[in-house]
Amino acid sequence: MAVTSVAAFWAVAALLVAVPGPDWAFVLSSGVRTQTVVPAVSGLVLGYAGITVVVAAGVGALVARSSAALSALTIVGGLYLIWHGAKTIIRESAAGKASGGQQSSDPGPGGGFSSREVLARGMGVSALNPKGLLLFLALLPQFTSARWDWPLAAQLGLLGLIFIATCALFYLCLGSFAGKVLHARPAAARIISGLSGVAMVVIGAVLLIDRFIA
Repeated sequence: MAVTSVAAFWAVAALLVAVPGPDWAFVLSSGVRTQTVVPAVSGLVLGYAGITVVVAAGVGALVARSSAALSALTIVGGLYLIWHGAKTIIRESAAGKASGGQQSSDPGPGGGFSSREVLARGMGVSALNPKGLLLFLALLPQFTSARWDWPLAAQLGLLGLIFIATCALFYLCLGSFAGKVLHARPAAARIISGLSGVAMVVIGAVLLIDRFIA
């Protein structure tokens, strides 16, 4: 593969990762409520790894061409985001009432969820995001060429890995920063986590509305 194409893809991928979305909301929520953001980021990475495999195998293109499959994926993804966001809002509301405004409230290392639960939720956030699949389908092929020595599937796989590595680095930094800044401020942490839940609900609702309007 051409080094210039790989570098150009990385620059575009970095810009896209930096744009706030459901991944941001999930990582911020996890970062302010847990002692480590690794399970959350690992879940997102595994979800995107699954999408990379699907796209490289050619299955993603088939899904994108099927309006029924795309609609089903959008509905499931939107409902999942709404459900996860609502759970986050309810959890933070309950934590706030239980604390009575005291600064000592802390649900523990898992923020109310085990590491496995956080990992699974992260996989759902990224893997069930239909816009993530469409992004891969629209973006990755633009930086590949049938003239290069590498097979097309290998080119797509490499670009997918670059995107995944960029996500991992960015979200580890984002979640760690949020944790360090807000762990000593439980009231502020509850607010940020609650707003992250609201963001997930809104994004999920927008996905559903867009699909029904379409």
